[in-house]
Amino acid sequence: MYKKSILAYISVFVISSLFIISGCKKKYTPKPRGYFRIDLPEKKYQKLESNYPFIFDYPKCAIIKKDSSTSSKKYWINIEYPEINGKIHISYLAIDNNLNQILEDTRKLAYKHSIKADAINERMYIKPEKKVYGILYEIEGNAASSMQFFLTDSINHYLRGALYFNVKPNKDSLAPVIKFVKEDITLLIESFEWK
Repeated sequence: MYKKSILAYISVFVISSLFIISGCKKKYTPKPRGYFRIDLPEKKYQKLESNYPFIFDYPKCAIIKKDSSTSSKKYWINIEYPEINGKIHISYLAIDNNLNQILEDTRKLAYKHSIKADAINERMYIKPEKKVYGILYEIEGNAASSMQFFLTDSINHYLRGALYFNVKPNKDSLAPVIKFVKEDITLLIESFEWK
Protein backbone atom coordinates (compact mmCIF):
# COMPACT_ATOMS: atom_id res chain seq x y z
CA MET A 1 0.00 0.00 0.00
CA TYR A 2 2.87 2.33 0.80
CA LYS A 3 4.32 1.73 -2.70
CA LYS A 4 0.96 2.56 -4.31
CA SER A 5 0.70 5.92 -2.52
CA ILE A 6 4.28 6.82 -3.50
CA LEU A 7 3.52 5.88 -7.11
CA ALA A 8 0.35 7.97 -6.94
CA TYR A 9 2.28 10.98 -5.61
CA ILE A 10 4.96 10.57 -8.26
CA SER A 11 2.32 10.25 -10.99
CA VAL A 12 0.53 13.39 -9.75
CA PHE A 13 3.87 15.23 -9.55
CA VAL A 14 4.92 14.19 -13.08
CA ILE A 15 1.52 15.05 -14.59
CA SER A 16 1.40 18.40 -12.75
CA SER A 17 4.95 19.18 -13.88
CA LEU A 18 4.00 18.40 -17.50
CA PHE A 19 1.00 20.74 -17.29
CA ILE A 20 3.11 23.52 -15.78
CA ILE A 21 5.89 23.11 -18.32
CA SER A 22 3.49 22.96 -21.27
CA GLY A 23 1.67 26.04 -19.95
CA CYS A 24 4.91 28.08 -20.02
CA LYS A 25 5.28 28.01 -23.80
CA LYS A 26 3.87 31.55 -24.24
CA LYS A 27 6.12 33.83 -26.25
CA TYR A 28 6.98 37.16 -24.68
CA THR A 29 8.03 40.25 -26.58
CA PRO A 30 10.24 42.83 -24.92
CA LYS A 31 8.75 46.21 -24.10
CA PRO A 32 9.84 49.05 -26.38
CA ARG A 33 12.40 51.46 -25.02
CA GLY A 34 10.82 54.25 -23.03
CA TYR A 35 11.93 57.82 -22.44
CA PHE A 36 11.77 60.04 -19.41
CA ARG A 37 8.70 62.22 -19.08
CA ILE A 38 9.47 65.85 -19.84
CA ASP A 39 7.65 68.49 -17.82
CA LEU A 40 7.17 71.40 -20.18
CA PRO A 41 6.68 74.96 -18.90
CA GLU A 42 3.34 76.76 -19.04
CA LYS A 43 2.62 78.74 -22.20
CA LYS A 44 2.73 82.50 -21.59
CA TYR A 45 4.05 85.04 -24.07
CA GLN A 46 5.54 88.52 -24.13
CA LYS A 47 6.63 91.02 -26.79
CA LEU A 48 10.28 91.49 -27.66
CA GLU A 49 10.91 95.08 -26.53
CA SER A 50 14.21 96.30 -27.93
CA ASN A 51 15.94 98.50 -30.45
CA TYR A 52 15.96 95.68 -33.04
CA PRO A 53 14.39 96.37 -36.45
CA PHE A 54 11.71 93.77 -35.68
CA ILE A 55 9.27 92.76 -32.95
CA PHE A 56 7.60 89.45 -32.17
CA ASP A 57 6.04 87.45 -29.33
CA TYR A 58 8.16 84.87 -27.56
CA PRO A 59 7.55 82.60 -24.53
CA LYS A 60 8.20 83.83 -20.99
CA CYS A 61 9.99 80.56 -20.22
CA ALA A 62 12.68 81.52 -22.77
CA ILE A 63 15.55 84.00 -22.42
CA ILE A 64 16.68 86.37 -25.18
CA LYS A 65 20.47 86.70 -25.35
CA LYS A 66 22.74 88.42 -27.83
CA ASP A 67 24.55 85.89 -29.98
CA SER A 68 28.15 85.70 -28.81
CA SER A 69 29.57 83.50 -31.58
CA THR A 70 32.54 84.72 -33.58
CA SER A 71 30.45 85.11 -36.74
CA SER A 72 27.76 87.09 -34.93
CA LYS A 73 26.53 90.33 -36.42
CA LYS A 74 24.42 93.18 -35.15
CA TYR A 75 20.88 92.11 -34.16
CA TRP A 76 21.75 88.41 -33.97
CA ILE A 77 20.12 86.84 -30.93
CA ASN A 78 19.35 83.47 -29.40
CA ILE A 79 16.04 82.51 -27.84
CA GLU A 80 17.24 80.08 -25.18
CA TYR A 81 15.10 77.45 -23.46
CA PRO A 82 17.08 76.51 -20.34
CA GLU A 83 14.52 73.92 -19.14
CA ILE A 84 14.66 71.90 -22.36
CA ASN A 85 18.27 72.60 -23.35
CA GLY A 86 17.45 74.17 -26.70
CA LYS A 87 17.87 77.41 -28.68
CA ILE A 88 16.41 79.22 -31.61
CA HIS A 89 19.28 81.00 -33.34
CA ILE A 90 18.02 84.23 -34.92
CA SER A 91 20.12 86.05 -37.51
CA TYR A 92 19.25 89.32 -39.22
CA LEU A 93 20.62 90.81 -42.43
CA ALA A 94 19.92 94.06 -44.23
CA ILE A 95 19.16 93.35 -47.87
CA ASP A 96 21.47 95.05 -50.36
CA ASN A 97 20.21 93.91 -53.79
CA ASN A 98 21.15 90.35 -52.78
CA LEU A 99 17.82 88.80 -51.75
CA ASN A 100 18.00 86.00 -54.33
CA GLN A 101 21.41 84.91 -53.04
CA ILE A 102 20.28 85.11 -49.41
CA LEU A 103 17.17 83.00 -50.12
CA GLU A 104 19.21 80.42 -52.01
CA ASP A 105 21.67 80.20 -49.09
CA THR A 106 18.72 79.76 -46.70
CA ARG A 107 17.28 76.95 -48.80
CA LYS A 108 20.69 75.23 -48.94
CA LEU A 109 21.07 75.48 -45.15
CA ALA A 110 17.66 73.88 -44.61
CA TYR A 111 18.20 71.11 -47.17
CA LYS A 112 21.69 70.42 -45.85
CA HIS A 113 19.84 68.32 -43.24
CA SER A 114 18.24 66.09 -45.90
CA ILE A 115 20.99 63.50 -45.32
CA LYS A 116 19.50 62.63 -41.92
CA ALA A 117 15.93 63.87 -42.54
CA ASP A 118 13.00 61.61 -43.33
CA ALA A 119 11.20 64.55 -44.96
CA ILE A 120 11.35 68.35 -45.21
CA ASN A 121 8.00 70.13 -45.28
CA GLU A 122 7.69 73.76 -46.28
CA ARG A 123 4.94 76.08 -45.07
CA MET A 124 4.66 79.53 -46.63
CA TYR A 125 3.68 82.65 -44.70
CA ILE A 126 2.38 85.66 -46.60
CA LYS A 127 1.15 88.76 -44.74
CA PRO A 128 1.14 91.62 -47.27
CA GLU A 129 -0.49 94.05 -44.80
CA LYS A 130 2.60 93.75 -42.56
CA LYS A 131 5.05 93.16 -45.43
CA VAL A 132 6.11 89.84 -43.93
CA TYR A 133 6.83 86.89 -46.24
CA GLY A 134 8.57 83.67 -45.35
CA ILE A 135 8.84 79.91 -45.21
CA LEU A 136 8.90 77.51 -42.25
CA TYR A 137 10.94 74.34 -42.89
CA GLU A 138 9.87 71.36 -40.74
CA ILE A 139 12.67 68.82 -40.88
CA GLU A 140 11.47 65.37 -39.81
CA GLY A 141 13.84 62.65 -38.63
CA ASN A 142 17.11 62.66 -36.72
CA ALA A 143 18.48 65.87 -38.22
CA ALA A 144 20.46 68.31 -36.07
CA SER A 145 17.91 71.10 -36.64
CA SER A 146 14.24 70.12 -36.70
CA MET A 147 12.85 73.54 -37.64
CA GLN A 148 14.16 76.48 -39.64
CA PHE A 149 12.46 79.54 -41.04
CA PHE A 150 13.05 82.87 -42.70
CA LEU A 151 11.06 86.11 -42.89
CA THR A 152 11.61 89.08 -45.18
CA ASP A 153 9.92 92.21 -46.47
CA SER A 154 11.65 91.46 -49.81
CA ILE A 155 13.20 94.95 -49.96
CA ASN A 156 15.20 95.87 -46.83
CA HIS A 157 15.03 93.18 -44.14
CA TYR A 158 15.74 89.47 -43.79
CA LEU A 159 15.56 87.30 -40.64
CA ARG A 160 16.39 83.61 -40.31
CA GLY A 161 15.76 81.24 -37.41
CA ALA A 162 16.98 77.71 -36.68
CA LEU A 163 16.06 75.44 -33.76
CA TYR A 164 18.78 73.32 -32.16
CA PHE A 165 18.96 71.18 -29.02
CA ASN A 166 22.16 70.48 -27.10
CA VAL A 167 21.63 66.71 -27.31
CA LYS A 168 22.14 63.97 -29.86
CA PRO A 169 19.16 64.08 -32.27
CA ASN A 170 16.56 61.41 -31.60
CA LYS A 171 13.18 62.07 -33.21
CA ASP A 172 11.28 59.84 -30.76
CA SER A 173 12.59 61.32 -27.52
CA LEU A 174 12.55 64.92 -28.83
CA ALA A 175 9.06 64.73 -30.38
CA PRO A 176 7.15 66.31 -27.46
CA VAL A 177 9.73 69.09 -27.07
CA ILE A 178 9.77 69.84 -30.81
CA LYS A 179 5.97 70.02 -30.79
CA PHE A 180 6.16 72.40 -27.81
CA VAL A 181 8.68 74.73 -29.52
CA LYS A 182 6.88 74.51 -32.88
CA GLU A 183 3.92 76.32 -31.29
CA ASP A 184 6.30 79.07 -30.14
CA ILE A 185 7.92 79.41 -33.57
CA THR A 186 4.51 79.53 -35.24
CA LEU A 187 3.41 82.31 -32.87
CA LEU A 188 6.71 84.15 -33.42
CA ILE A 189 6.09 84.10 -37.19
CA GLU A 190 2.42 85.06 -36.91
CA SER A 191 3.12 87.96 -34.51
CA PHE A 192 6.21 89.17 -36.40
CA GLU A 193 6.42 92.77 -37.61
CA TRP A 194 9.13 95.00 -39.05
CA LYS A 195 9.73 98.36 -37.36
